[in-house]
Amino acid sequence: MSILNVENLTHGFGDRAIFNDVSFRLLKGEHIGLVGANGEGKSTFMNIITGKLMPDEGKIEWAKNVRVGYLDQHTVLEKGMTIRDVLSSAFSFLFEMEAEMNAICDKMGDATEAELDQYMEDLGTIQDLLTMHDFYMIDSKVEEVARALGLADIGLDKDVTDLSGGQRTKVLLAKLLLEKPDILLLDEPTNYLDAVHIEWLKRYLIDYENAFILISHDIPFLNSVINLIYHMDNQSLERYVGDYDKFQEVYAMKKSQLAAAYNKQQKEIADLKDFVARNKARVATRNMAMSRQKKLDKMDVIELAAEKPKPEFRFKEARTPGRYIFQSENLVIGYKEPLSSPLNLEMERGQKIALIGANGIGKSTLLKSILGLIPSLSGSVTQGDYLSIGYFEQEMNQNITTACIEEIWQEFPSYTQYEVRSALAKCGLTTKHIESKVKVLSGGEQAKVRLCKLINRETNILLLDEPTNHLDVDAKAELKRALREYKGSILLVCHEPDFYEDLATDVWDCTKWTTKVI
Repeated sequence: MSILNVENLTHGFGDRAIFNDVSFRLLKGEHIGLVGANGEGKSTFMNIITGKLMPDEGKIEWAKNVRVGYLDQHTVLEKGMTIRDVLSSAFSFLFEMEAEMNAICDKMGDATEAELDQYMEDLGTIQDLLTMHDFYMIDSKVEEVARALGLADIGLDKDVTDLSGGQRTKVLLAKLLLEKPDILLLDEPTNYLDAVHIEWLKRYLIDYENAFILISHDIPFLNSVINLIYHMDNQSLERYVGDYDKFQEVYAMKKSQLAAAYNKQQKEIADLKDFVARNKARVATRNMAMSRQKKLDKMDVIELAAEKPKPEFRFKEARTPGRYIFQSENLVIGYKEPLSSPLNLEMERGQKIALIGANGIGKSTLLKSILGLIPSLSGSVTQGDYLSIGYFEQEMNQNITTACIEEIWQEFPSYTQYEVRSALAKCGLTTKHIESKVKVLSGGEQAKVRLCKLINRETNILLLDEPTNHLDVDAKAELKRALREYKGSILLVCHEPDFYEDLATDVWDCTKWTTKVI
């Protein structure tokens, strides 16, 4: 049974085409991975099928009475709402039914006998629906899912705007799972999630009976939960049966076959053109030349898609620092409340350290405390000598209104326009991206703009807070290669073992010193 039909979808932003005559069909129980490079339109596709964005052309048709749940990577939570409020809002349609039931009860005192019979019938229907949807067990359901995703330990009465990026993602995910939609749409759900909760989500999706569409650049996670791949590339959408590894195998074969057919046809075209040029002027061979020209005119010419620019990350290195990068003495990190026991840490020149552990225990706070961006609650941090620090924050400021080219120019005012464009192009951004405003770019493209700032500044210590979030497979592989080649020191917060395991010289498990229970 078809849940969603998309026919002849065409869409673009300004002169930048995203989709051209794309069709898509979702069947009951399908577990789909939606993949493609940064900026190919995966999130745009989700926004179109959920009605948040109107396409330029095409038809989007959902089956009747289908309830859709969408985890959007850019969802904003309102100030003043607690975690409990957000989770309970998953049942808003049931609270509306309860309000309707109470309104009926208020009318019953003044009703005629005929009206009373109708009211009793309506009450019975609503009561049955409330019971069927476990309305009287909402509190226990909220607490059960909150415990599973580690939200109960944060405190269900905490204001959602005070949460970290990972905690907000967990809240939205918990709300979605409580809604029990007929189809789940998940846009990079593992961003900001730690290993324990990625594992929990993996088990949940493996056992999920309904259909879902998942956007993710976390390949091990993707492989474990999906059975179909839709590949978004060059304004088209292609279907592949199997996991991501199987897709790559078939896609590589198709590319190779197309390239062979293209080369064969180009040779044939060259031979035909050569024959026509040599024989069209001679009376004896003119008819043969015209025949070959007709063949040329009717030929369906194979076109190869333009190769996507691959990012090239090369970090500029500053002079060698002193022996110690930093040393802490009885350092207690946190904001109003402590997030750690007193820490006596030290990092030496040349170390590449991965900080791991659950969200909310203070990994990002530790980076900011080392940098002096936030004061410690007690104790001290001493930075080493001759440090040239590069810092990659977990989240980008969403209030930026500049274009990419201006963003880099502000950072490097001595660069020529050619140097700015060249620096952005090396990070895998095209001319259209470079001239676009930063805020209209995808999460992965925004990350590449921020990496562009980082790699063009001379550093000898990099502090990186979840740098792989939003990056596509090629960019992630290139970043890993560049970090392995980097001669300086690295302090890295990361939740992807595949990324840090053979890069880091040391792994610090932050759960050993946190005072927070997550």
